[in-house]
Amino acid sequence: MQMKLIAIVATSLGLLTGGAQAQSSTVTGAAGGAATGAVIGGPVGAAVGGVTGAIVGTAIDPPPQKVVTYVQQQPLPSDEVVVKEKIVVGEPLPTSVVVTPIPEDTHYAYAVVNHQRVIVQPSSRKVVRVID
Repeated sequence: MQMKLIAIVATSLGLLTGGAQAQSSTVTGAAGGAATGAVIGGPVGAAVGGVTGAIVGTAIDPPPQKVVTYVQQQPLPSDEVVVKEKIVVGEPLPTSVVVTPIPEDTHYAYAVVNHQRVIVQPSSRKVVRVID
């Protein structure tokens, strides 16, 4: 029983982590984790998936459209920032990248890195969306 529970947790975490790197997701957060966990492991999987999904889902919830529009309308900086690291949703930006707060919604900030506009959470610097 204990090995089955460990397998369920590992599988749930693997599925949810993979979703965290996607640009957008149809089901996120606790509900998505619970649904995934229930499919894989029944009631125990639903409980574990719900908790894990709540943790992962809060990091990848997409920003509101007004934030995306604001970032799209900002002029490109004269000094282009290029970093070696790949910019990935759910991962923090390197500390060398300067982020600019979004006045209308202080829960988000943005930067232009590697020719891409990136929306981040200012406190953690985690990327929540890459705008092509």
